[in-house]
Amino acid sequence: MTLYPAIDLKDGKAVRLTKGLMESAKIYSDEPWMLVKKFEEMGAGWVHLVDLNGAFAGEPKNLEQIIKIRQNCNVKLELGGGIRDEATIKKMLEIGIDRVILGSIAVKDSKFVKEMAAKYPIAVGIDAINGFVAVEGWGEVSEMRATDLAREFANAGVEAIICTDVSKDGTLSGVNVDFTVEIARASGISTIASGGVKDESDIEALVSTNIVDGVIIGKAYYEGTLDLPKMFRRFG
Repeated sequence: MTLYPAIDLKDGKAVRLTKGLMESAKIYSDEPWMLVKKFEEMGAGWVHLVDLNGAFAGEPKNLEQIIKIRQNCNVKLELGGGIRDEATIKKMLEIGIDRVILGSIAVKDSKFVKEMAAKYPIAVGIDAINGFVAVEGWGEVSEMRATDLAREFANAGVEAIICTDVSKDGTLSGVNVDFTVEIARASGISTIASGGVKDESDIEALVSTNIVDGVIIGKAYYEGTLDLPKMFRRFG
């Protein structure tokens, strides 16, 4: 079980949202790179970054902070938010991002995502509201079922699928294990759970599935409901 501490970037600051609502942003640090360094010192191998401004704008907007993180930290970084063309993918990899997350574009142009996955380290972000895929920074809900989208990328060379139950994201109400397992079975790809993680029992529940490979940890760490250093000692 790979643990992915998460940092959402908004206006150059590290924040967390509740249910994806920008107006719910709670600031946790004015220097995101220092948080990443802290995760590195705890034992993190990966850190999950989301450019929130970029997700809504359709292009990266927190580049200065992303570059600062890369220059100061040695963990592997995966980044999502507003990455929707090959030029942007290449730019992110050139500045040192280890894996690029494609979300909204995966719904609109799965062929493009498959082409990119054949050339670059790509994860697909599947964010769902009531089982249907949410796009454009979760501002819209499509007519596509999350499991159908996951099935689309089976055997496509995608490194991982990151699945988020938007209704649980940032709520500390517990991870949606069943939804994560459905996505993992539909895709056959390494699947990372996201949304709602509260404490150690959530991670144990995911481990017990024997099919989920990773979990993104955000507010549980920031609000102190999960002992992250302990989790790295157990599962890292």
